[in-house]
Amino acid sequence: MLLEVLALPVEDKIFYAVLVFSWTVYVWEAYLAYRQRKIYRTTMHVPTELGKIMDSETFEKSRLYQLDKSNFGYWSGLYSETEGTLILLLGGIPFLWKVSGNLTAHFGLGPEYEISQSLGFLVLATLFSAFTGLPWSLYSTFVIEEKHGFNQQTLGFFLKDAVKKFAVTQCILLPVTSLLLYIIKIGGDYFFIYAWLFTLAVSLILVTIYADYIAPLFDKFTPLLDGELKSEIESMANSIHFPLTKVYVVEGSKRSSHSNAYFYGFFKNKRIVLFDTLLEDYSPLNKTEGADSGTGEENEATENENKSKPKNKKQGCSNPEVLAVLGHELGHWKLGHTVKNIVISQLNSFLCFFLFAVLIGRKELFMAFGFYDSQPTLIGLMIIFQFIFSPYNELLSFCLTVLSRRFEFQADAFARAMGRSSELYSALIKLNKDNLGFPVADWLFSMWHYSHPPLLERLRALKGPKQD
Repeated sequence: MLLEVLALPVEDKIFYAVLVFSWTVYVWEAYLAYRQRKIYRTTMHVPTELGKIMDSETFEKSRLYQLDKSNFGYWSGLYSETEGTLILLLGGIPFLWKVSGNLTAHFGLGPEYEISQSLGFLVLATLFSAFTGLPWSLYSTFVIEEKHGFNQQTLGFFLKDAVKKFAVTQCILLPVTSLLLYIIKIGGDYFFIYAWLFTLAVSLILVTIYADYIAPLFDKFTPLLDGELKSEIESMANSIHFPLTKVYVVEGSKRSSHSNAYFYGFFKNKRIVLFDTLLEDYSPLNKTEGADSGTGEENEATENENKSKPKNKKQGCSNPEVLAVLGHELGHWKLGHTVKNIVISQLNSFLCFFLFAVLIGRKELFMAFGFYDSQPTLIGLMIIFQFIFSPYNELLSFCLTVLSRRFEFQADAFARAMGRSSELYSALIKLNKDNLGFPVADWLFSMWHYSHPPLLERLRALKGPKQD
């Protein structure tokens, strides 16, 4: 068997190596998920250490929610891996490239118009991905998220949102890709430097305009009203010289009751965005409680309906807790985590473009995936970045996960140093309850996947001795 493998042509060795590694990663991920599912299935009671911070009802709800998500992840992951394997085995990539060539030929564009054919290929590929992923997305939103009380979307809103996302993605993806391919074509021996600089510029522009021009296409952003919370946020920002210009509240409750907060912007133009579901006084999910009293049969019908749906308890954080959460987020800025992540990302991007420049001339890479007569640049990018770099990408992902956990502990410590330890402690517990996070994790699953430390570890660190 080994001799037969060694006797294979180089392109066949590459192809089968890609397949074997892909399934190896899948089996590893499935094994980790199995370990965590076992935790969900067997941890039926609140551990003693959690007795004071989580009631048994919330614990059971979070257990069932995470178990449903894990089971769904198993089947969707198996489908995704099987689909990808069949696409490779059946020659789906060269087939789609041929179809895109036929489409551009209808407009009088021959094979020499490679960039046009590449854009056609991208549209067809993203359409295929959107349609095959739609049933899974629908099930996740309207079965799992709905069952556990998180989904706030109607089917019409969901489909309209999906179409809008697809259109916006194409408006960004197609011109950026066409310019990138053009730069690679005319860049000469040092095209990888120009390509890297171009992607750097694009990423900085997108980060700058996202919250002002792209995100409002999907969600409503309103300035935080003048009051105690806004004054406290501005005061806290000033105390660490954070150049805050605006504070927004985003209407995230339209689509989900999950909560979040983030900041964005460069240099002296920083903005903070708070989800309405994070704010106790803003969340519409709090305002609907007991709004309609009704009588007789109406009350009975409502009661029966509520038996089948999880009840929404008071959601979100108090103002001091919101400030503690923002203290954590601002800690990421003050400690340079954002800049460090950008530097790591760009160093990785430069390395990948450099290696792409080294490998793009290897015909056997194209032949391995069914391209015997041509070597399209877009296909080369796909083969090298997605398939050839996959072992490196897995290793890098794990290293970044480890680094992210370290940054989270440091940001918690920063909020603690600001005197907001107890507020952050209670906020983490509330957010965990609101989002039905399960506080018990398998150590190997946690180590590989959790970009944020498990809840108990963060709470222990907040209550432990202060660290420099």
